[in-house]
Amino acid sequence: MKVLLADGLQKQSIDELEQLGLEVCSKHFDASELGSELKKYDAVVVRSATKITKEVIDDELGGNLKLIIRAGVGIDNIDVKYAESNNIAVKNTPNASSISVAELTIAHMLSVARFLNISNVTMRQNQWNKKKYVGCELYGKTLGLIGMGRIGKEVAKRAAAFGMRVIYFDSLYNEDIGDYKFEQFDDLLKKADFITLHVPYDKKRGALIGKDEIEKMKDGAYLINCARGKVVDETALLEALNSGKLSGAGIDVFENEPSTNVELLSNPKVSITPHIGASTKEAQQRIGREVVLTLKDFFNIGDKVVIGV
Repeated sequence: MKVLLADGLQKQSIDELEQLGLEVCSKHFDASELGSELKKYDAVVVRSATKITKEVIDDELGGNLKLIIRAGVGIDNIDVKYAESNNIAVKNTPNASSISVAELTIAHMLSVARFLNISNVTMRQNQWNKKKYVGCELYGKTLGLIGMGRIGKEVAKRAAAFGMRVIYFDSLYNEDIGDYKFEQFDDLLKKADFITLHVPYDKKRGALIGKDEIEKMKDGAYLINCARGKVVDETALLEALNSGKLSGAGIDVFENEPSTNVELLSNPKVSITPHIGASTKEAQQRIGREVVLTLKDFFNIGDKVVIGV
């Protein structure tokens, strides 16, 4: 049985796969050749860099591919419906990176609230702007979570520890969860001092946060996006930052990656990172382990496995 690691895994995970008797190839292919290459493999593991489109799947049809694993949470880089309609299963690793993404979300909140992003730059330029950087505390503020899945719940725990009031909106829930109060989408936008996003990108809807949604937010609110870049309209975000409607934004994901939006990347009100939500040693170890367990379970290699939270 052959497995293609299109975007790589840690050596420990590769060793585990080989110990199971799998033939493992770690190589990235361009879109033009990926489909024909996939004919040779029973499973492929991808991250966000590799796109499994309808065209790629069409090129593979008639081959051996039975399983696509997304080593991460978001599966918007895979045409899931088309894959499954051609008897190719699609799995992801939803449990592995929740804590890492949640911690980065909180880090961005602190960064923009206390000017860590821009003061780190200006101090290296020998500027001592102590009086200029008067920030705000997270304590006592209202955090609005859009999306209350695994990551949203981890963010809520940490925000509550800072003394924040947590409200949330999720299309799957409509009631309070413990101390976390459910709010309708528009009401959350109006009430939150900080808004964090933890939802997938919906191609049919487009940007979840655009000009109209930002207008409903509190003047001086902060927006944090560690979910998917296209969830936020970058043009509308820049307008809101430049006008003072929003006090700051923390951005880990972008409409196009690597991002070439120089105006956004250089904006002093923005805390930016290059899509590193899951980039911790611990998350990568958990992702690798989930990939191994998923392959074992799907192909019934050894004992049946249950992947826990």
